Amino acid sequence: MESKGMRIGSLLVMLAAVVTLPVPAAAAEASAAQELRAALRATPDASRGAQLFANCAVCHGADGNGARSGAVPVIAGQHFRVLVKQLVDYRHKRRWDVRMEHFADEHHLTSPQAIADVAKYASGLPRGWQVGIGTGEYLAHGAKVYFRLCESCHGPVGEGDPQQFVPQLAGQYYEYLLRQLHDAVEGRRPNMGRRHVRLLEDLELADLAGVSDYLSRLVPATARDATIAAAEGRR
Repeated sequence: MESKGMRIGSLLVMLAAVVTLPVPAAAAEASAAQELRAALRATPDASRGAQLFANCAVCHGADGNGARSGAVPVIAGQHFRVLVKQLVDYRHKRRWDVRMEHFADEHHLTSPQAIADVAKYASGLPRGWQVGIGTGEYLAHGAKVYFRLCESCHGPVGEGDPQQFVPQLAGQYYEYLLRQLHDAVEGRRPNMGRRHVRLLEDLELADLAGVSDYLSRLVPATARDATIAAAEGRR
């Protein structure tokens, strides 16, 4: 028969195992945070980034404007800090996509410096504005939802906040935006904060579709600036 001492010993072993379970996750978080800091401290080299971007161009296009179908997002003109953060998240399994996890790994981007370089190049590409919008059925409703729940972080025109790693969403493809929102609600975006996910969980399908449609129709800041500059140049 098992003695009382043996039972206590077994219990202590089990408790020790439970206590140590979070350690790998904590170590992974620390590793991701360390790499993010290193990439942001680096002095980015856009010319080197242009060479590295050749792998990105296979899906995102040489201009970084992705696919109008929404299968691949626009990354041209996205905030540098946002691009760095997303690349680090893919490398550390904090964001999931088979293609991105492959091309963001250490075989393709060998160091934090490489992450900074390619992010710098992509962030400097001219942001186009191609039609990739929704049906318009929930557009007016989506605008109301956006200003009620999203504007405080994402900005009045979807410009984002690079200091807080909030992406520019204006002009992003409707299908891509909608898929990301559903992924977040269904637990497929582990890098999205719990507060953000809880907010999305309370929304209806029409809310998600409307917000995505509204954002897809906003003119990105870089495209708007280029249009203004071109108009002024013709005067």
